[in-house]
Amino acid sequence: MSDRFHKRLWRNAVSFSRSQEPHASIHAVEGLRECPTCGLFQHVPRLKPGHLAECLRCGCQLARRRRTSLIGAPAAFCITSAALYVTLLISSLMTLNVYGRENTVSLMSGPIELGHQGYGAIGVLVALVTILMPGVIIGLMAAILFGASRPQMPDWTPRLLTWYDRLRGWSMVEVYVLGVLVAYTKLVDLALVILQPGVYLLGGLMLSMAAVDSTFDAERIWRSRDIRSQLDDHQGHLLDVAHLDARNGVIPPVENMLSCHACNLVLAFDHTVPQEQDMGDCPRCGQILRRRKPQSLASATCLLVAGVVFYLPANLLPVMTYTKVGHGAPSTIISGVIELWQAGMIPLSLLVLFASITVPVLKIVALTIMIISTRLGGRWQLRHLAKLYRLVVIIGRWSMIDVFMISILVAVVHFGFLANVTADPGMVCFALVVILTIFAAELFDPRGMWDAAGLNGAVAGPAADTREPETSSPSDPVLHLPSSDPTDMEPGRA
Repeated sequence: MSDRFHKRLWRNAVSFSRSQEPHASIHAVEGLRECPTCGLFQHVPRLKPGHLAECLRCGCQLARRRRTSLIGAPAAFCITSAALYVTLLISSLMTLNVYGRENTVSLMSGPIELGHQGYGAIGVLVALVTILMPGVIIGLMAAILFGASRPQMPDWTPRLLTWYDRLRGWSMVEVYVLGVLVAYTKLVDLALVILQPGVYLLGGLMLSMAAVDSTFDAERIWRSRDIRSQLDDHQGHLLDVAHLDARNGVIPPVENMLSCHACNLVLAFDHTVPQEQDMGDCPRCGQILRRRKPQSLASATCLLVAGVVFYLPANLLPVMTYTKVGHGAPSTIISGVIELWQAGMIPLSLLVLFASITVPVLKIVALTIMIISTRLGGRWQLRHLAKLYRLVVIIGRWSMIDVFMISILVAVVHFGFLANVTADPGMVCFALVVILTIFAAELFDPRGMWDAAGLNGAVAGPAADTREPETSSPSDPVLHLPSSDPTDMEPGRA
């Protein structure tokens, strides 16, 4: 946000000091797409409904066409999600009965009780990702669909779509559902647990929001957005924007091209594009154009080191203390897994073990290998590292299960001498590990691994040779773009 503010100040200053005649045209390149994982520019065909295109080098999904209607299907699920969300806010999740005394927990109960116990920051985090962010995501989607349905798409629509992509991962309804499940299994041996309508509303909200994502086609929204004829560069100059169709065989040099991180529009300049320099605002969505994420390696390294520092106390310190009739003992993450195993909840114990122990270790080890590979410029298993990076981004937030489970337990189990659950410092360290590693994965640019290895100097072959592999599903065929060598080696220039 500060970059955009400074750019506006500079642009206004320039407008007072010199004329704003357009010059130095650039080209919006149609038919090309840069892989967000390996950075390879390649031809992408016009896809039929139900088809998707994958990167020929690393297997990343480049584009996908939905079979559903552009507005109708996601709008129906969005309205359903809004109704479930509003109802959930005023509903209870479960009631615990201990010797005739009852406590009822809702979405707000956990964050409030964490604040009362002195863990206000964690309470705010839980409220943010389970209460505030789902509502924001639903509201953004409703506004996006409304803007996209207009004959002339408003200028605020692409900005909201960009924010939707940024914030969607921070809406953790599905992770909270598993947290409720784990908390329920721990409570059934303690007392009588009565599930309230809120639990079913929460499950319905999880399914409806997933249905919105599965039916929403962002690429078709971007295609219906007009590309401005002029672009503001980082110095306040106006640049003419021309159009170039790569399907006709005219391909600019790779070092002169970049793609917008928000709308994937490929732009070609008349000079070599620096790796991290601000190249102006995207003529389609208005976001800042950069070839690579700024300070990616340094930022990811610092956050990863901070995550490692908190990892040991997160596993050694107790995350909560459960007392019953005046007796109890602190519980660590691994002891909670053992308790579930001994209670016969083997699948659930394996789930918690994977989400709370395996996933953080996997993220730390994977990011460490990728950072070292980038610094050394190695070509070792880059394709597998690219797949591992996508896996790390997807599973990173699932480690919040334990934090959500503790927030539920501290809210519902507070019966004084009879039974009580309190949060402990280990929970704070564990939450910090999860958040720091999520940010580290987001700030790390996997394309840097391929840049350092010298493999991003060509464009993939023409889309006319695209084909459907025999192993692809008939209901969801995959278009693999061709290459003479679909391994880590650099393909030939088209």
